[in-house]
Amino acid sequence: MAIKLEMMRCFRAVAERGTLAEAAEALGRTPSAVSMTLSQFEREVGGALFEGAGKGRLTPLGRMVLDEVTEALDHFDRRLRAIEGAARAEAGVVRLAVTPSLATAIMPAVVERFRAAHAGVQIEMRDMDSRAVVEALKGERADIGLATAAETDGIARRRLFSDAFGAVVPAGHPLAGRAACGWAELSGERFISNGLCDLIPDPAFAPIREGAGLRVPNTTSLLALVRAGLGVTVLPRLALAQGETGVAFVPLEAVGTRREVHLLTRAGRPLAPAARAFADGIAAARDLWAGALQAD
Repeated sequence: MAIKLEMMRCFRAVAERGTLAEAAEALGRTPSAVSMTLSQFEREVGGALFEGAGKGRLTPLGRMVLDEVTEALDHFDRRLRAIEGAARAEAGVVRLAVTPSLATAIMPAVVERFRAAHAGVQIEMRDMDSRAVVEALKGERADIGLATAAETDGIARRRLFSDAFGAVVPAGHPLAGRAACGWAELSGERFISNGLCDLIPDPAFAPIREGAGLRVPNTTSLLALVRAGLGVTVLPRLALAQGETGVAFVPLEAVGTRREVHLLTRAGRPLAPAARAFADGIAAARDLWAGALQAD
C-alpha cells in the first residue's frame, strides 16, 4: 500500500490537535477510523511517529515527517485551488492580439467589465495590425484576436460589427463640423495613409492613397500627426475613441465599404475557461460601440 493523501491529512490532524478524538472531529470521522489510518501511515513510513498511545508528542521521526507532510499538503492544496479556479475562469492568463484602433476604442471597457467578474485572471494584450493578429493566433502566441481578417485556414471568425469610414481632420480644419464630405474634397489635402485605407477599393480614392507622403500604421501616432496639422487621413468611425480631442471625424459620402471587425480564435481548438469567458464578454458587449456605429 502506498502513502495516500488521506493518510497524510490524518497524521497532520492528529499531530496538530494532540488527540485522536479531536482529530476525528475535525476530519468528520470516527476515532477508530483515524487510528486505523494513522497505523497504516506509520507502517508505510516505517517507524513510530508518536511517543506512547496518547498521540500528544511526536517522535524525532514524527517531527521531520510533519514538516514534510505539511509542505506537501500545502503545495497540493494550492495547486488544487489553482486548477479549480482555472476551471471556473477565476484564474489563468488570457492573451489578446488586437488592432490599435480596437485596443483604444473597445478594450478598456471590455477589460474593465471582465476584471470586475474575474479579478484573478491575468490579461496580456498586444496591439498590432490585422495580418500580425492572424499570425499571432496561428503561432499560438495569442488566444483571442480582434481584427479585420479574411477567411483563413486554421482561424475561426465571428463577426462582431462593421463601421463606416470617414475623413479625420484637425479640429480647426475647414471640413471639421461638416455633415459629410467626398473624395474630391480630400484630393488636394496632404494625406496620411494607414493600413485600413487598403480596405477601400473605390477607384476615386486610389490616387489619394497612392499620393500619400506618409504611411503610419499605428492609430495613436496617426492621430497625433493629424492633430498637429500635418495632414488628414481616413479611418473607421470607431478608430476614434469617444472624447477624442484635437481631431474631427467627417463621414464620407457614397462610400459603401465598411470595416468588418471579427473575433478570431484558432479553429478546432477549445479555449481555456478564462479565455472563453473573455471571448463571450466581447461578443456580448454590443452596447460598448452601439452609440458610435450601427451594429447588427
